[in-house]
Amino acid sequence: MQSKYTDTELITRSLAGDQAAYADLIRRHQRFVFTLALRFAKTREDAEEIAQDCFVKAYRSLQSFNGEAKFSTWLYSIVYTTAMTFLRKKRLDTSSIDDENTYLQIENKPGGFDGDLAEQKSRSYYLNKAIEQLLPDDAMVITLFYKGEQSLEEIGQAMGIEPNNVKVKLFRARQRLKERLELTLKHEVNELI
Repeated sequence: MQSKYTDTELITRSLAGDQAAYADLIRRHQRFVFTLALRFAKTREDAEEIAQDCFVKAYRSLQSFNGEAKFSTWLYSIVYTTAMTFLRKKRLDTSSIDDENTYLQIENKPGGFDGDLAEQKSRSYYLNKAIEQLLPDDAMVITLFYKGEQSLEEIGQAMGIEPNNVKVKLFRARQRLKERLELTLKHEVNELI
């Protein structure tokens, strides 16, 4: 059930010690935070970890939210920095190619044929797969702009860059998304875009 309070009212109540108010804030934003985290992490488990870290960091820093931007923009900037830190740490964790688990993971990967052809033909499936193949920054700017319906200014605040730079990033991300779709779909891309 969605709370009848605005984000600002929930923040005020949370700062006054109302834990249920913060739980309402989490419920309100958890789906989109998870979606953004998934754009960076690529695996559900990593995305869940990032999302959980984000809400803990947001709670600890809630008193620093000054209301200049929307709460969602402030929260998404936490997602961005948390995800980037997570990815840097993850890159440092390397495994040996001689590790038996590496071979098991390769052997257990599904082949190129997927039996559920109907699901693969859906537009959202192809778009999501193409977005997953983009660089994290590209995936985030597209997700925030189209799914999050954030303005260029709000995305700039979340990413710590100027709105004009967001506009350029969005243009380039769209181009890369189109290229990914063209590679995947060839003749069907004109129907999707």
